[in-house]
Amino acid sequence: MKSSHLGYPRIGANRQWKKALEQFWAGKLPEDEFVREVTAIRLDNLKVQQDKGIELIPVGDFSLYDHVLDTAVMFGIVPKRFAYEGGPVPLATYFAMARGNKEAAACEMTKWFNTNYHYIVPELNDTVPVLTENRPLAAYREARQQLGIEGKPVILGPLTFVKLSKGYGSTPVAEVVATFIPLYAQLLQELESEGVQWVQVDEPILSTTVTAGDVELLNKVYTELKQAAPKLSLLLQTYFDAVDYYEQVIALPVQGIGLDFLHDRGRNLKQLQKHGFPQDKVLAAGLIDGRNIWRADLDEAIRLAGRLAAFVPADRLIVQPSSSLLHVPVSTRSETDLDPVLKDALAFAEEKLEELAVLKQALENGPEAVSGQLASSREARRQLNASPERNRTAIQQAIAQITKQKFGRALPFADRRPLQQAQWQLPLLPTTTIGSFPQTAEVRQARQKWRKGEWSESQYSEFIEAQIRTWIELQEQLGIDVLVHGEFERTDMVEFFGEKLAGFAFTRNGWVQSYGSRCVKPPVIYGDVAFTAPMTVTESVFAQSLTKKPVKGMLTGPVTILNWSFVRDDLSREQVAYQIALALRAEVEALEQAGIEMIQVDEPAVREGLPLKQQDKEAYIQWAVDAFRLSTSTVKDTTQIHTHMCYCEFHDMIGAISDMDADVISIETSRSHGELIHSFEETVYGKGIGLGVYDIHSPRVPAVEEMVSMIDRSLRVLDPSLFWINPDCGLKTRGMDETVKSLRNMVQAAEAVRAKLQ
Repeated sequence: MKSSHLGYPRIGANRQWKKALEQFWAGKLPEDEFVREVTAIRLDNLKVQQDKGIELIPVGDFSLYDHVLDTAVMFGIVPKRFAYEGGPVPLATYFAMARGNKEAAACEMTKWFNTNYHYIVPELNDTVPVLTENRPLAAYREARQQLGIEGKPVILGPLTFVKLSKGYGSTPVAEVVATFIPLYAQLLQELESEGVQWVQVDEPILSTTVTAGDVELLNKVYTELKQAAPKLSLLLQTYFDAVDYYEQVIALPVQGIGLDFLHDRGRNLKQLQKHGFPQDKVLAAGLIDGRNIWRADLDEAIRLAGRLAAFVPADRLIVQPSSSLLHVPVSTRSETDLDPVLKDALAFAEEKLEELAVLKQALENGPEAVSGQLASSREARRQLNASPERNRTAIQQAIAQITKQKFGRALPFADRRPLQQAQWQLPLLPTTTIGSFPQTAEVRQARQKWRKGEWSESQYSEFIEAQIRTWIELQEQLGIDVLVHGEFERTDMVEFFGEKLAGFAFTRNGWVQSYGSRCVKPPVIYGDVAFTAPMTVTESVFAQSLTKKPVKGMLTGPVTILNWSFVRDDLSREQVAYQIALALRAEVEALEQAGIEMIQVDEPAVREGLPLKQQDKEAYIQWAVDAFRLSTSTVKDTTQIHTHMCYCEFHDMIGAISDMDADVISIETSRSHGELIHSFEETVYGKGIGLGVYDIHSPRVPAVEEMVSMIDRSLRVLDPSLFWINPDCGLKTRGMDETVKSLRNMVQAAEAVRAKLQ
């Protein structure tokens, strides 16, 4: 039996990776020093895995930005606008593809399956792929030479890579994949020549709803790859859900199959019990949760492994996490502020590797060999489940009494709309922003002083009020129609609310990568969620007192708080979402009572929580919509509810977006505007809507004409009387100068289009 895992957090125990990246981008770290720093981080990560006794250590999973982008540049998939001339892709070009530059817009970025990690979408177009450099080979050599590790190179499989890409239009997927096969073959041949034993080929696309044709294509692909490198052992790895066409998948011409036995809804196990497992293959079994932070139920993992043992002997079994550990923080060692009962129930990446070692020992030598570790794990879980925070009777009773009648507003949108028009008297194509304004170094320093006790509550409040006053004045000068207070008091749109609700806890160093150098510290939902006191009223009311224009109250929605948190594993996600929704409803009502009657309840993460299987999506969408409506349904007819959602893949969710019954929705779409416009050509949308007219993930300031073109395209398929003008997303990560310039251009673009329509 072997122990392995699928990938490790890149960021370092203290986010050294993030700091090095941002210093390099800012021009404060020369390229050679930057390369030395990230190499040291990569080797430190490998040393940790080596010290934990992992036998098949992944190499090539480390990235300077994103592993899908790494695959694209390895195959020379660089859009022409970046003026790439061949050979290994320079760092400047690599980062320009991810972030944009003055000459070229960044590539599209979207969610990695149903996680909060973002990948850069490859643009295939007319690019002829070529192997520019064998990155997995370099990673393997480095690990062997520096640490004596015989690593397991990790590569993104050809079918998944192509299906996650764009730009090949109506060309059949099989034809596109075929252009990459010689490159994968060359890559694998070079690994084989180097003496590599196992290569992990990730094909997570198999965990989505695929076709028989997809699986047949994979059979052809891996037949060719096996012929190209016959001595190499390929581990075809899936994760995040069960595989369809199980019998065909396990028959693919590879030496090992990796299956997720934790997020598969029991389907992989049922298929294995029904159809067995090939005697000539290794099973890499995902038995430790790679996506959540709770200590494993090792007793259950042992029982599950016992069921597998009826079909797969120990010498053909690899025990591993269910997915890459990229999705969890690095270590619990620095979490000295947490309640001991809660901390003892947590397992981050390092601890999950330790759990793997315990599980392997229990399976090889019997549970009695690790009885102490099993008892400790058992007791930690028991104490948390018995805690008062998980047994709030009033909350549990309120959830039990929810009925469908509580999921709707008094009047339908068609009847609310004229009442709101009379109330607000907004111009055609009203302009607004999504909520946050730049969190400057000064803002961050002030927050740190307050948190450390160096500033009093009154000092910090005065500072926040000064920031709000500055940006209310700026928004009025720019001519924006509906204002926001800027969210200067908030570190993170989920953390802020979690800190003020019961049932949440916060780590000191529980960072995970979201995109690029952007790391987030997800809250931990460990108990029953409850409203305790108003959370946003003070700042919203102060901002409204400074202007006669409407100021939106800004909240994060229940499903986003759920999807961007680490969620307790003893309740269904639906039940937790309803708990959050009831708490937020109390905040919505408090804002309305204080005179804030435009309220934005953001749900940027609804799409990413969508199950990967088509058969499971409808149920999720229904309760996600219900949770949003539960939080917003008690307001007056004239109170205007806004929401915001991220990313472009909404063609299969437009009906659900309408069902949320928000008066206005804004959608992040500037990197993929055309795709979303096509969706609205096919489906009529009859509520207020704003399609982001510029990309806030790039420092580039778009021209007025560029935004006018985006607006004009949108108005071909959307009603001008319902259309709003806004940026793609919040502006927290942008600089002040670029923000003001971009917003000024946005207002001018709105005025130009207004003039054409009136």
